[in-house]
Amino acid sequence: MEEFYQTRRLPPYVFEQVNRLKAKARAAGADIIDLGMGNPDLPTPKHIVDKLTETVQNPRTHRYSASKGIPGLRRAQAAYYERRFGVKLNPETQVVATLGSKEGFANMAQAISAPGDVVLVPNPSYPIHAFGFLMAGAVLRSIPSEPGPEVFHALERALIHSVPKPIAMILCYPANPTAYVADIEFYRDVVAFAKKHDIFVLSDLAYSEIYFGSTPPPSVLQVPGAIDVAVEFTSLSKTFSMPGWRMGFAVGNERLIAALARVKSYLDYGAFTPIQVAASAALNGPDDCIVAARETYRKRRDILVESFGRAGWDVPAPEASMFAWAPIPEKFRHLGSLEFSKLLIEHADVAVAPGLGFGEYGDTHVRIALVENEQRIRQAARSLRRFLETADEKLHNVIPIGASG
Repeated sequence: MEEFYQTRRLPPYVFEQVNRLKAKARAAGADIIDLGMGNPDLPTPKHIVDKLTETVQNPRTHRYSASKGIPGLRRAQAAYYERRFGVKLNPETQVVATLGSKEGFANMAQAISAPGDVVLVPNPSYPIHAFGFLMAGAVLRSIPSEPGPEVFHALERALIHSVPKPIAMILCYPANPTAYVADIEFYRDVVAFAKKHDIFVLSDLAYSEIYFGSTPPPSVLQVPGAIDVAVEFTSLSKTFSMPGWRMGFAVGNERLIAALARVKSYLDYGAFTPIQVAASAALNGPDDCIVAARETYRKRRDILVESFGRAGWDVPAPEASMFAWAPIPEKFRHLGSLEFSKLLIEHADVAVAPGLGFGEYGDTHVRIALVENEQRIRQAARSLRRFLETADEKLHNVIPIGASG
C-alpha cells in the first residue's frame, strides 16, 4: 500500500527497531535495563502534584483552557527568565505555553516554513529539530553539533550553496544527544551571523538546569539584540521531572511567537488548566527540587562513567544534560550504532539509543540516558563486562553491515 505524502518524507524511525527488540526480550522474561529513552524516572515534586490535585477539584478548571497559556503561567515563565538569565520578556507578546518543547518546535516549523525553504539543523540532533521542518515541506541542510568554528564554516557554505537562502538555524545546548554545551561567546557570534544574513535562530534549551560544572548554561536571549531574531524553547519535563505533563514554552521574538500562537489557536486549546496552574507553581516555587535532581543525575553520571570504564567501555563524562554520548567500542564500530544497540539488548540485557536515530553523523556513537538508579547502572556495567569479555565469540556470529554473505 502506498504511503501518504507526509509520512513518505519521513525516514524509518530507527528507535522503533530497538523498541521492538526490547519488547520481545522482555516478553521472553529478560530483565532489560533501559538506558535508551530519555524518560526521567524521578517523581514530580510534591508541591507541584499537590497544586494539581487542589486545582482539579474546581469544576471551572475542567473547561477549555487557553491555547497560548493562562496569563499566570506566562507571567511565571517570564519571571523565571528574568531570575535565571536576566532576560526581560513581555508575557503577553513574547511567551507562549506549548505542549512540551517537541510540539512547540513542530508547530513553529508549520508556522514559518514554506515548501522548499532551507533550514540549518545540527547533525546529530534531537529528531524533531529536523523532522518538524521536514513535515512542513522544508529542505534540511546539516551543520555540526559541536559549538565552535566549524559551525560557522558550515553556515558560510550554506549561504553560498543554498537556493533559496536559509530561513532559520536550529541550536540545542546543552545538546541532545551529544551533551555539548555552548558559552555566551558562541551565542554572540551566532546572533551576529543571524542578524547579518536575516536568518531566524530557534534554540532548544530543554536541559538548561541539568549541568555539572559551576557555570549554568546560558540562554541565547542573553545576547543583546537576540530578541530581534531568536526564539527559545524550554520544557518542565526534565527541570521538574514532569515529562508526562507535556508542559513547555516558546519565548522571544514577537513576530515568531505571534505566528506560533496563531497556528496553535487552530490546533489546540492548550494544556489542561490544572496542569498549567501546577506548572506556574513549579516555576514560582522553591528550586531545591531542581538542585536535588541535578545532584541525582551527577551521581548517576559519575557511576556510569566509572563502572562502564572498568567494564571496558570508556564513556566521556558529559558536562550537562541527562545523557552520555558514547563512542561505540572499537571492535564493534564497523557494525554501526543500530546493530551494536541490538547486540547489547540480545547479549547484555541493556538498551541504549543508536546514534543513527539522531542523524547520519551520529552512527559512530550511542546515547546513554541516566534514567535508571545507581544500582541498576552498576548492574548494567556488570552485564556489559561479561558481554565485552566474550565479544569475539559474539562478533563471529554477526555479519558486518555491507558485507556479503
